Amino acid sequence: MKISSAILLSLAAALVVIGAHLTIKAGIVASYPLFMFAVVLLFWHMYRKNKLEETEMNDKKSNKGKSKRKKN
Repeated sequence: MKISSAILLSLAAALVVIGAHLTIKAGIVASYPLFMFAVVLLFWHMYRKNKLEETEMNDKKSNKGKSKRKKN
């Protein structure tokens, strides 16, 4: 996991905790933006993770194809 992915995930978790605390103190209306921002960060983290896995799979496939061509 890259440091930027770890930061995104940690920030999203922190916003959920802060949002839960704010919900208890001020209500859901006051904490709604924090929860939405946490969800956006989680989606962004998942998008980056899936994109990284996809590029790794494509690299493996292209390397496999090159190694087979060299053997023949």
